[in-house]
Amino acid sequence: MRVRTNSTRLVGQVLSGEVWPPLADRDPYRLDPGGRPFLLPGMGGVTLGMGCGEPATGRRGDHVEPGLSVRHREEEADRALQLLACVGNRARVVSGRAEGAEGFVVGQHAYVLVEVPPSDLERVSVGDEVVIMGRGQGLRLLDHAGIRVKNCSPELVEAMTGGTLADGRLEVHVTMAIPPEAVGAGSGMSSEYANADLMGAYPGLAGEFSLGIEGLRIGDFVALEDQDHRFGRGYRAGWLSVGVVSTGTCLLFGHGPGASTVLTGPADAFHVVLDPEANLGSLPGLGRWGGGR
Repeated sequence: MRVRTNSTRLVGQVLSGEVWPPLADRDPYRLDPGGRPFLLPGMGGVTLGMGCGEPATGRRGDHVEPGLSVRHREEEADRALQLLACVGNRARVVSGRAEGAEGFVVGQHAYVLVEVPPSDLERVSVGDEVVIMGRGQGLRLLDHAGIRVKNCSPELVEAMTGGTLADGRLEVHVTMAIPPEAVGAGSGMSSEYANADLMGAYPGLAGEFSLGIEGLRIGDFVALEDQDHRFGRGYRAGWLSVGVVSTGTCLLFGHGPGASTVLTGPADAFHVVLDPEANLGSLPGLGRWGGGR
């Protein structure tokens, strides 16, 4: 049975921001987990070749954000953009050479991350304005009182594989189950802000650093075991959070590909199915700019 929600009672708001440039410190070098300095592309700007379904790991980058990195110039307006934009919300470029290009929100990080088609992506410039149809905060699952929805558009819930089972559990499809020891930077923060970095996917540093998550892709749904993300992000045995991988490779120790939370609740409220195709870009009517793959 499909999931019943209160989507007809939600309020939508038009949110706006602009494509933010990459930024750098005066001393550009950082250290990887082995203590070696590096200088690599990172957050911000327009990032090519990292859309949904593309590898999130193994890149020569640091805190890499896919597609368009969008924020608002005013601090309080930017907070609203971060908190109200939900995964799956529609987005449109409304200025510059790519005016009219449409896409969707992949997740949050330092910026709100928007995917648009590659043919449009190459025409976007830093400073172009992006409008996001923010809708999803306040969403509830009517038949799953123990599960909290986070940063998730009604369209995403409708498109996700699975649904309400006869035994009352919610079936969710994920590409991978992430052990709690892999959850790094982002713990202790609000689960409506940025994302949770997943440690242990450091390029060229296998063995003691590896936690078996090197195969993650941008847009993958993942199950974060023993994670309670209702009122922040933290460890709680017997709980589960479902996230969407929204950022890629990071070489800083304690960091890694990041997952934006969309669902959280007691583990026994879910029926988790491992599915290699469980990716945001593969969802009919939502992924790959509205048409599925």
